[in-house]
Amino acid sequence: MPYVNIKVTDEGVTAEQKRQLVKGTTQLLADVLNKEPHTTFVLIEEVNTDNWGIGYQVVTKLRQSAKQG
Repeated sequence: MPYVNIKVTDEGVTAEQKRQLVKGTTQLLADVLNKEPHTTFVLIEEVNTDNWGIGYQVVTKLRQSAKQG
């Protein structure tokens, strides 16, 4: 019973994109590991950019810096 946890920042991932992630992840596990799709769990977590850090900064600040040039 595979369990896959996908974490992304909460920056506009659509329901259709999430559906594609679930479908694609499930198919990948079926193709590569011979896992049954009906026993494969895929969880998508959207994390606020204030709660995600890269290096010494939170993603919110990194995005703001990138917009400023």
